[in-house]
This record gives sequence, C-alpha cells and structure tokens, in this order.
Amino acid sequence: MAEGTRAELLGHLADAVGAVTVAHPTRVAVDGPPATGKTTLADELAALLRARGRTVIRATVDDFLFPRALRYRRGEYSAEGCYVDTHDHRSLRRVLLDPLGPGGDRRFQHAVYDHRTDTVLTPPVMTAPADAVLIVDGVFLLRPELIDRWELRVFVSTAPDRTVGRAVVRERHVSSRADVERRWRERYLPAQRLYVARARPMEHADVVVHNDDPGQPAWHPPPRAPRVAG
Repeated sequence: MAEGTRAELLGHLADAVGAVTVAHPTRVAVDGPPATGKTTLADELAALLRARGRTVIRATVDDFLFPRALRYRRGEYSAEGCYVDTHDHRSLRRVLLDPLGPGGDRRFQHAVYDHRTDTVLTPPVMTAPADAVLIVDGVFLLRPELIDRWELRVFVSTAPDRTVGRAVVRERHVSSRADVERRWRERYLPAQRLYVARARPMEHADVVVHNDDPGQPAWHPPPRAPRVAG
C-alpha cells in the first residue's frame, strides 16, 4: 500500500499513462461507486496530462445512459435495474471506445444522451490524434462488456457510509436527505454489491485508490506500466 499527497498520486497515475505504448489513443477507466470522487480525480488527471503536453478526451459513462423509462422499468429503487438497465454499453463501445482502440479510425463521439432533458444527443464526430488519452469516469466500467477496452484501469474506493454523506451534501439542492439516503441504500449501494459479486472489479484494476481522505489518499499496487493492448 502506498500513501502520499494528492499530487503524488496524480503524478504516479500520469506516469502510468505515459508508460503505455500503443499505436492508438490510451483509454483510461476511472471506476468506482457513486460519490467516491471519481470525476474529480479524472478531471485532475486530465489537467495534469494536458500540462504535460498530451491531448486528453474527457468523457463520462453518464452521457451513455438509456432513456429514463428504460432505466427505471424495474422501479426507481431497484438495484438490479441500476446494474442492468442504466448504461448503454453498446453505444459506448461503438462511438467511443472501439474507434479509439486497436484497428479503430479514431473518429469518435463523446456522448449519446443528455440526462437533464432525457433526450438523445448527436454531437459532431471528432478525430483524435494517435497519442491522445481518453479518460472515462463512471460506475461499472470494469464489467465484462467493457473490461478489455482499457489500457489503464483505476478503481476509486471509499467507505460506503462516507459516500452516502457526500451524496447528501452534493444533492442537497435537488433532493431531501431522506430521499438521497433511500436511493443510496436501496439502489446504488446494493447495485455496487451486485457489481462486485459478478465482475470483481478490484481484481481487474491496475490501481485501487482509497479516497476516504482525498488530500491524503492511499493506493495499491503502486502504478506501474500496464498491459499493452495493441
């Protein structure tokens, strides 16, 4: 287990990205339960890589959701629905991960859905340079449908009760504490238990970040040169 400052963790992760040697963009997953700090970590890593001269494409799995009617067809608090019905992984692979992977033409779209309006998005197709870095944050990124699409796999972990507290603060302007706690304890946290049981994400991660204290994180194993995917 390594421990250090936030800057030290980010430096190690950026070094691990830099150690990837592939002929296509490097695809990085920043996975973990809701409210563990995935998005913040992904944004900070992207900023550091840009400062080092890399072209970075930022995306989130929440821009690849199914429409609301499908996401909640098993009920608003269904953990099974959260795990099975939430994300459009086929589109994620088709328009983003595969074009940037081995044999891809590097022509990609970073989103297909707007959750605020529950509508389909058709952003312009862009072309990535071969040495670009794609950083995707979100839940369930190391599941079997996606596991072989990443050159670097990061899993961000915190104590479950801590994520509930963070969620209450984050959503206090749109939901009551009772609503947030119920959604977490009946839908999100049980869905994560399903994910762990079925996909064993931490076993597939290159780096597991323990983010209970974001200013003083711990991680294991220390970031290293990841697999070469082609």
